[in-house]
Amino acid sequence: METLQMLEEKLKEAIVAELKRQAANDPRALSVDDSEGLVVKGRIDLDDLTMVIAGAVAGGP
Repeated sequence: METLQMLEEKLKEAIVAELKRQAANDPRALSVDDSEGLVVKGRIDLDDLTMVIAGAVAGGP
């Protein structure tokens, strides 16, 4: 059970970090606010997000 929780946390952190990275690269196309939950507005590069998720599941950086 603890391993599953650790994986979930790692996935959440990876997703939020990637969304923030994408928003920083083009703030006019995407904005991310994680102050109260997570609010994302704009276009997300799904290919990049998918790679980050796959890396987190596989144990990558």
